[in-house]
Amino acid sequence: MNLSIVQGDITQFHADAIVNAANTSLLGGAGVDGAIHRAAGPGLMAECKTLNGCPTGEARITGGYDLPCRYVIHTPGPIWRGGGHGEAAQLASCYRSCLTLALENGCRTVAFPSISTGVYHYPLMQAAHVALKAITDFLRLHPQLSVTMVCHSPQALHAYQVVWNMLYQETKPHED
Repeated sequence: MNLSIVQGDITQFHADAIVNAANTSLLGGAGVDGAIHRAAGPGLMAECKTLNGCPTGEARITGGYDLPCRYVIHTPGPIWRGGGHGEAAQLASCYRSCLTLALENGCRTVAFPSISTGVYHYPLMQAAHVALKAITDFLRLHPQLSVTMVCHSPQALHAYQVVWNMLYQETKPHED
């Protein structure tokens, strides 16, 4: 399984595509979304304005501009409303939509942040479970892809490692 879990700054990560945990406008925001827009420079905002937004659970692709990647894949994750409003299905759809776009655009390496766990308040452990399940299910069908979860904090890294060990004790991801 080509899956790594690391702690780092996704805006500095070298991959064919990095994923932006965007809002539905795609026009920048707080957290990783704002950081990606700032690091990419004004070209990213200009291209995002041409996309006319993106519904939650879907994804759109742009150039990487000043980032160390060819593409940025933008996906609006769900806002946590207690878990009974389809949040898990929407979050899983975010990961699948991003990976599908990556394949369609010839990407071999993709880096993800922890989608929806910042200002959208999705509980970290639950989000890690949804993310890792969606990614591993996709990678089983498309082993040519290599995915890295880029965790922004030691707490996020720990959550993803704990969930990985609970779900897949027989195979561990690479830890760089």
